[in-house]
Amino acid sequence: MEHIGKHMAGLPSKRDRATERGDLMKYFMEHLNVSRKKDKIPPLTMPRMGRILQAIPTKDLYYLKSVCDQSKDFSKKFWWEINPKKHER
Repeated sequence: MEHIGKHMAGLPSKRDRATERGDLMKYFMEHLNVSRKKDKIPPLTMPRMGRILQAIPTKDLYYLKSVCDQSKDFSKKFWWEINPKKHER
């Protein structure tokens, strides 16, 4: 009798299931944690990034990424852009 793992070798594992949204969350987390480390603030985690970005559609995350990349201060621009009170009129 063969081990069941031998038959399951062709299936993707849970770790292999990368998504666009997950990649963007990692991107933001890595960039934000650089400035947080300088300020001696605990680093952000993936669950926390998920909670922060949960109401923002993936297509808008691409816009947010481009805006933050173009700014002088990535962290400052990120936090300003995701704050809905800054965009009320």
